[in-house]
Amino acid sequence: MAEVLLFHHAHGLTPGVRAFADDLRAAGHTVHAPDLFDGRIFKSIDEGLAYIGATGFEDMRERGVRMADGLPPALVYAGFSFGVLPAQKLAQTRPGARGALLFYSCLPISGEWAFGPWPDGVAVQIHGMDNDPIFAGEGDIDAAREIVETVDDAELFLYPGDQHYFADNSLPSYDAGATALLTRRVLAFLGRV
Repeated sequence: MAEVLLFHHAHGLTPGVRAFADDLRAAGHTVHAPDLFDGRIFKSIDEGLAYIGATGFEDMRERGVRMADGLPPALVYAGFSFGVLPAQKLAQTRPGARGALLFYSCLPISGEWAFGPWPDGVAVQIHGMDNDPIFAGEGDIDAAREIVETVDDAELFLYPGDQHYFADNSLPSYDAGATALLTRRVLAFLGRV
């Protein structure tokens, strides 16, 4: 069984993110789901991003990175949208990572904003909707394709639709069918890393 450090999105640690963590736990995995927002849950992406911006994106990302302190090195790092920032940084820079699960977002592995090349032996799955204006429209999908083209154990899964937070059952953007497929793929991934 895998041990996962799961980071929430810009709405906060919503009931839907907690439910996703519970689904992984029910399958036998250990899941840590820290609250980077100290209990705040925002009604919109814009409100959440305003809070992150006021705190500082880098400071908030590093708050997430510090959540790995005291945890074993052999973790799978997972993040939903904004949560991809600390998850991907940890997967790429913290020795011992077993894998990464990147939902709705992906950062480039080359260029000015990159954490460096993807480390050998760290598997990765990336999930997003093919017409999500953020994932597909702001370059995340291109970063995901770059990873898939250059990393031995990398998969990109695209789901039909235009929703960003489609796997959060507490938000209007939830897509039950896409989430069921995503969950099956995630559990298969966790079963092999």
